[in-house]
Amino acid sequence: MRIANPTRTQAILKKYGFTFKKSFGQNFLQDSNVLAKIVATAELDKTINVIEIGPGIGALTEFLAEAAAEVKAFEIDRRLVPILAETLGDFDNVQIINQDILQADLQAVIQTFKNPELPLKIVANLPYYITTPIIMSLLEAGVNIAEFVVMMQKEVADRISAKPSTKNYGSLSIAAQYYTDAKVAFIVPRTVFLPQPNVDSAILQLTRLNQPRAQVIDENFFFECTRAAFVHRRKTLWNNYVSHFGKSVAIKSWLEAGFLNSEIAQNRRGESLSIEEFASLANQLFKSKAIDRESDE
Repeated sequence: MRIANPTRTQAILKKYGFTFKKSFGQNFLQDSNVLAKIVATAELDKTINVIEIGPGIGALTEFLAEAAAEVKAFEIDRRLVPILAETLGDFDNVQIINQDILQADLQAVIQTFKNPELPLKIVANLPYYITTPIIMSLLEAGVNIAEFVVMMQKEVADRISAKPSTKNYGSLSIAAQYYTDAKVAFIVPRTVFLPQPNVDSAILQLTRLNQPRAQVIDENFFFECTRAAFVHRRKTLWNNYVSHFGKSVAIKSWLEAGFLNSEIAQNRRGESLSIEEFASLANQLFKSKAIDRESDE
């Protein structure tokens, strides 16, 4: 019997006297059809390594171990380690790592795969409370991850995959799509979880681009510009940037030059700009900022 079966899930939890910790955002999947669909979306085979985050009692891990070459599963809750040792005992291609993924040296972990040169995918049911930090940390870590197939709150998946000029489009959309092609693969109803969350979930598919979507001079400054543009969604770019960078004559002159050189109107709102347009504006602002520095020295 599959782990992701209500009867078996309850039996495992009862045997170990396991209680859910809200602080870890634990919601265990009990539907094998959903798990099979996740693995199908990830297009796994024995030439692909997988990192999983938050395996719980091993419901998804079981499917991953059957499909992929090898699985490294990060579980922060040490109470689950002995449970996973039992539920996944038949698999010799799974390693449970009792550590916070955000604290891990991923480059070192990847080298411990039997064949670290194989393509790597992240496939996981992410804890709701820390979804965004995990995704952004992994995208920015410089680790060669080919694809993410991850479950998260539907609202967050909609924001990450949103296109310009839509209500969900914002700095998070830009941050993720700067590195990846993002799309919602399918929706997962709240009824297939134990305990049942208050919202529906979605499977988000992030496919890594060969190079970032736009060329920027300074990535930190580019992301600063995108975040500043959405602080007040209904305000224009100009008003948001003056609020963020400053209202002095020199700052306004610098901003005016950036808008002029990038040919982007000051009265546009952040949600109307593509990633490429944000890159152009940030690059022009950064160039004149560098010139200002030189003239000050």
